[in-house]
Amino acid sequence: MNKEIELIATAGFGLEAIVAREVKGLGYDDVIVENGKVTFKADLAAIPRLNLWLRCADRLLLKIGEFEARSFEELFQGTRALPWADWIPRDANFPVEGKSVKSQLFSVSDCQAIVKKAIVEKMKEQYHLQWFPETGPRYTIEVALLKDIATLTIDTSGAGLHKRGYRKLSAPAPLKETLAAALIDLSFWDNERILIDPFCGSGTIPIEAAMIGLNIV
Repeated sequence: MNKEIELIATAGFGLEAIVAREVKGLGYDDVIVENGKVTFKADLAAIPRLNLWLRCADRLLLKIGEFEARSFEELFQGTRALPWADWIPRDANFPVEGKSVKSQLFSVSDCQAIVKKAIVEKMKEQYHLQWFPETGPRYTIEVALLKDIATLTIDTSGAGLHKRGYRKLSAPAPLKETLAAALIDLSFWDNERILIDPFCGSGTIPIEAAMIGLNIV
């Protein structure tokens, strides 16, 4: 199935252009850069591919929908109208996280509760069930409100893309792996040049450089 979807790669502030360059380098050209995120069109195969190969993004989110929401009723109806059963299986554990910036709906906990209720109501219709056990895999949903626009997403990254898996022991304040990769990108280093590390931390920069130079995840 070659279904077109919309994805959001979240990024630390100031790193959006680097993440956009990464996304384009992986073959996805329809890119919109905004504060803290890069939005683009892709196919379903992009989800595992980008979760493996994005080095500077924090998370990869699947965008389910976006609409204006100035009241709880608008938030409920807008959420309920989205195709949740296309993405969430009937046994899924689907917690809702949220954030609100410069919006009339400023109570994040209330927005989370409204979105959860709306998703359950829609899934009741589509699965013909009255109760969902939530014993299956985790599908974390986020409702993000910015200037009265609600964006609903599903997190596809789990623990976060900065958790590479190689760090078993760490210094008290380690450099985040995604930030280290971004610093290397900004330096225009490549594997034909010498990389000098000042040995002031836990080795994140040379490890990330080695992974880039060897083209491994």
